[in-house]
Amino acid sequence: MKIGYQKNRNNKNKTDLIIWIITIIVLIIAFLFSELFPVENKIIKTISISLIVFFAIFLSTITLKGKQIVKFIYISCKEMKKVIWPSFQEALQTTLIVSLVTLVMSLLLWGLDSLLIRIISFITGLRF
Repeated sequence: MKIGYQKNRNNKNKTDLIIWIITIIVLIIAFLFSELFPVENKIIKTISISLIVFFAIFLSTITLKGKQIVKFIYISCKEMKKVIWPSFQEALQTTLIVSLVTLVMSLLLWGLDSLLIRIISFITGLRF
């Protein structure tokens, strides 16, 4: 039973590899499309490149890794819907608090640094 499973898995891996190679070739064609057809209208180029890229995305979703990526994106979107986003007022208050704490800490560190420089210069006899 395991031998048949292993053989099927190897065939699937080879098929996935071939699909990924085709996908990469299709994407290279999409990137070189402007160079291959320089006299075409910009709208036609944009639509053509978009269709080629969508085809490459479709090809990649057929593979095992592509299916895993699609599943991950789907689960991530579901989780994003569960997030409770802060209101404008909460975001503004949090931003102001963080800014105020940063300002106070920077002033305290500046004062401590100045004090330490004066103490060290007094001890060593150097003047700053």
